[in-house]
This record gives sequence, structure tokens and C-alpha cells, in this order.
Amino acid sequence: MYRALTISAGATRLFAGALKILVFAALLLGLGRTTVAQDADPGRFEIRSADVKLKGDVYYLDAWMELRLPQEAHEALRSGVPLTIRLDVELTYNRRWWVDGDVASLRQRYQLDYHALTERYVVTNLNSRDRTSFPTLFGALNHLGRIENLPLIDASLLERGRSYDLRVRVVLDTERYPGPLRLLAFWRRDFSLASDWYEWRLGDE
Repeated sequence: MYRALTISAGATRLFAGALKILVFAALLLGLGRTTVAQDADPGRFEIRSADVKLKGDVYYLDAWMELRLPQEAHEALRSGVPLTIRLDVELTYNRRWWVDGDVASLRQRYQLDYHALTERYVVTNLNSRDRTSFPTLFGALNHLGRIENLPLIDASLLERGRSYDLRVRVVLDTERYPGPLRLLAFWRRDFSLASDWYEWRLGDE
């Protein structure tokens, strides 16, 4: 015959007290992690300079960017989570009496991985599939921050005598995070990073 297990009122109070202590401790740990995160490098994406050059019948983009990852993104990278860095380029023309009209837009994506076995950082151009590896994160980000001769648009598509404006920005693309990290990026600013738009008029570079 089995006996029903009974819990005394005193034991119930003891369990409830222990649970409160555990919850409080967890909150303290969470606050501690938040403080550490606040003290960590928040990261920085900035377009330092950009221009276009006409070579033959094609305009090519050159850009110099400062790329510094937030601490949380760096930790995710070291844990095996690939990061996607996206370059957005937009070309518009100025209309005197109406909003500017879009002419062309380009999204150039790069994937940054860390390979723990070789202890190297790998940059993959997701448009061309070209891959380059680096022994340090600084080297990989420095490579990503130098855009040279990126084909932008055929000159024949632009109308002579019309003013065109260019703008460029660089983004840590959270859309390509795995599901849980995408949700975290929605709530945590240190998982989401974008530069301001860098703007200039074509012909003024």
C-alpha cells in the first residue's frame, strides 16, 4: 500500500522562501550581466568617405568605413554564429517640384565567420562567393571596411544634365540571424548596429 506524500505548512513556507532567494539571485546575476554589457564596447559603424569613379561606361564605388562590432555580437561570432554585414547604396535624382525619384539601389552582403579549429576569421562576399581568411578580427573588419571598384551603374542609364544624389550606409544585418538571436536583436540595441547615411551629389565627389 502506498502512502500519500504530504507537505507540511512549514515545509511549504521554507520552499517558497528558497524560491524567492533563487529568483532574487537570478535577478542580481542579470543586473550584473547588464552592467558588464553597458561597460563593454558598444561598437561603431561609420562611413568615413565614399565616392564614385567613371571607368569606361560604368560607375564604380569606393568607400572607407570604420567597423567595430558590439561586444555581444563579437561573443556570438566566437560562439559560431555567422554575422552578415550589409552595404546599402541608393542612387536618386532630384526633382524640383516633387519627391526625389529612385534610379537604382544595391545591397552588397558579406558574411563574417569564426573558425575555431583554425582560429581564423573568414569573410565571404555573398554576391560573388569569394572568400578571404584573416588571423585576427581586426584584419577581417579592416578588409570589410575598404570597398574598392564596386560596380554601381552603367552611365548610359543616367540622363545627361540631370542631378543625381548618392547615399551609402553599412548595417549589421540582423535579418539573417538565427531565430532566437533575431528576437534578441529586436530588444537589444547592442545586437543591432547601422551607420548614418553618407550622402553626396554625383559629380561633386
